[in-house]
Amino acid sequence: MDTRSSLNACKWQVILFFICRWGWVSGQLRYSIAEESEPGTLIGNVAQDLGINLADINKRQLSLGSEGSSRFFAVEKGFLTVKERIDRESLCGSSSSCLLYLEIIAENPLELFSLEIDILDVNDNSPTFLNFNQVITILELLASPGKIFHLETAQDQDVGTNGVTKYSLNPTPYFSLSVKNRKDGTLIPELVLEKNLDREEKKEHKLILTASDGGENPQTGSCEVTVIVQDVNDNAPVFDQPTYKISLLENLPLNTVIIKLNATDLDEGSNGEVQYSFVQHTLDKATNIFDLNPQTGEILVKGNIDFEKSRFYELNIKATDKGVPKLEGRCLIQIEVQDVNDNTPEFFFTSKTNEVPENAPLGTVVGFISVRDKDSGRNGEVKLDVSPNVPFKCQSFKNRYSLVTSGYLDREKVSQYTIKLTASDFGSPPLYNYTVVILNISDVNDNHPTFLHSVYNAFIKENNEPGSLLCTVSATDPDEGANSDVSYSIVESQIDGSAVSSFVYINAQNGNIYSQRAFDYEQIQVLQITARAEDAGFPKLLSNVSVFIFIMDANDNAPTVLYPQYSRELIAQESIPKSASVGYLVTKVSAVDQDSGHNALLAYNLFESTSNNLFEISGYTGEIKTVRDIHEADNNEQKLIVLVTDHGDPSLSTTVTIHVNIIDNIVNERPKSQDVLTNSKPTPDITLYLIISLVAISLVSLVTFVILLVRCLKRDNYDSSCGSCFSNKSQSKQYAGEYQPTLFLNTWNLKIHGSEDGTYRTSRAMLPGLFPYSIRKQ
Repeated sequence: MDTRSSLNACKWQVILFFICRWGWVSGQLRYSIAEESEPGTLIGNVAQDLGINLADINKRQLSLGSEGSSRFFAVEKGFLTVKERIDRESLCGSSSSCLLYLEIIAENPLELFSLEIDILDVNDNSPTFLNFNQVITILELLASPGKIFHLETAQDQDVGTNGVTKYSLNPTPYFSLSVKNRKDGTLIPELVLEKNLDREEKKEHKLILTASDGGENPQTGSCEVTVIVQDVNDNAPVFDQPTYKISLLENLPLNTVIIKLNATDLDEGSNGEVQYSFVQHTLDKATNIFDLNPQTGEILVKGNIDFEKSRFYELNIKATDKGVPKLEGRCLIQIEVQDVNDNTPEFFFTSKTNEVPENAPLGTVVGFISVRDKDSGRNGEVKLDVSPNVPFKCQSFKNRYSLVTSGYLDREKVSQYTIKLTASDFGSPPLYNYTVVILNISDVNDNHPTFLHSVYNAFIKENNEPGSLLCTVSATDPDEGANSDVSYSIVESQIDGSAVSSFVYINAQNGNIYSQRAFDYEQIQVLQITARAEDAGFPKLLSNVSVFIFIMDANDNAPTVLYPQYSRELIAQESIPKSASVGYLVTKVSAVDQDSGHNALLAYNLFESTSNNLFEISGYTGEIKTVRDIHEADNNEQKLIVLVTDHGDPSLSTTVTIHVNIIDNIVNERPKSQDVLTNSKPTPDITLYLIISLVAISLVSLVTFVILLVRCLKRDNYDSSCGSCFSNKSQSKQYAGEYQPTLFLNTWNLKIHGSEDGTYRTSRAMLPGLFPYSIRKQ
């Protein structure tokens, strides 16, 4: 069968025994490929041979392992092809077998398969001779027909039938060619003398020795053999035995003598003096390890004897005398090397990734480990141990292992594991080796964002600029990557019927909360919102926190005069009798301030007066009284300007102008309150006036009740609008532009006045101490 047929026959041979549940193949796939094949040459359908369906090829993602031989091959769509030109001779030399080992990795699930690639030899080298001219000296007459002369062998880097398979010699009546087949398959050409040589007839013979290989396209190489006929020395050295067999342990010390050869020559003098040397066709690998003393015949160790590199050596030794011509004798030394435990186990860790998700279930395969020991027997058997206190273990099959999880992982506790794998053989003493595998634990989104505080409080003065920073909320997430990227938002809710987003805004990246509007303390004092922190993982996780925004009062409201009520066109008018005594109550100025605290504390002062110290005002109550008797020289019309000031910083103030008319004591003069109280018998005019006042009070009360009832029925939130009518100003929750007045009913003597601005205005009647109020029309 020719080489091409052998390739086709070997290409599809597959040896597949069974696949372990955790990913190992107990046997090996084996393919054959000829050396020097072009890149892209198909070697075999790995996916089909491994039993992988065509539909699963993309999912399984077949790829090669990281060993050195993988550079020559590639796996595409389940087919194993040649990636780089392969030169068998550079890889395996003259070895009869050239096997390359590959590992195929499949994912989903993660599996590892072993392949052997048999590199087949092609006839790409010609036989060559180291010397193109061999010289043989033969003594005339002493050389009888049938005498054999050794010739130099040809070297061919190819193996098997592609190596040297035949020698030929050009026809001559004096010589013929004999070829011997050595135990290792090497052909040894020998020149056979067919008839006696006569130097006088012909002193030199020119022969052509041709070596041919057995390849499909045979190639040849030749050299010239020159036979010189002389007559002298007729006895060749002879060894004690033609073949010596020696057994050695590897790693012998240098210069160790392994054998001393002895060759004898029956001649005398220089013809019997022997020198030893290697025969030229002795392999270089042997002469690199062993040395020969040419005088004593001792063979010494000069290189490292390594059982794992070569288990057998052959040395061809010749003993040459010093006669003329020189004669030689040959022997063969066969050296068998025995193994010692001198190799530590070797690791090959295969993993598609160095990360394991923290939610990986028990038994998850994270990598494959191959452990090899170049020694043989028990010296090459290996066991593998995993460092303690790690959630990983090894599952074994022969010298192959899978590294699997044996415990639950938590990246937030341990984000990286350093796993020490220790391999030891069963030699005596055992040898150890270890490797370190670093596995990172990848994050999954299993932690909620956590705010730094359980509650956040913010304080801001009213009338702030929109866009002012209120506070900053901050949350952390122990996850990493997108799982720890926190964004912030405000949980939608309603505040007094308006969306919370109309009040505040939060920066999604840094958690800064800003105002959307200017706040008014008189409308709202505390704003409660809910901030939310949400990570970017899948699924998203979130947390909420309450944020209280406290509005602080500012002195932004000037005092408002409730009585006497006036406009630019209307000045308050008051009358007193000329007979008024010291302490007479002229009127009472009433004012309020919509601010709170110190900003709402009011003080009353006479800003300007046309009288000569006739009147004074109480700084706290606003009551204006006379401080002396009225003189004839006093003007009948007095003008008072009252200044009402709050205690804010800076303070705000309001003025009110009061015209006081001094009138004579006439019968229909309006009595003061103290007069009413001191007179035990009221006059008919006073009695009538009291009756009218009582009727007016009743009428006003009825009108007020009707107006408030109508407003409450028109509003949805009855409690907030109606209840505020009778509360103080700090409890009002109305917005700007909707002023809710305060009703003061501190006296029963009222007058009601209508005005063009749509309000009812009350003024103080005859009795002192009246607190005015105003009610907006509906």
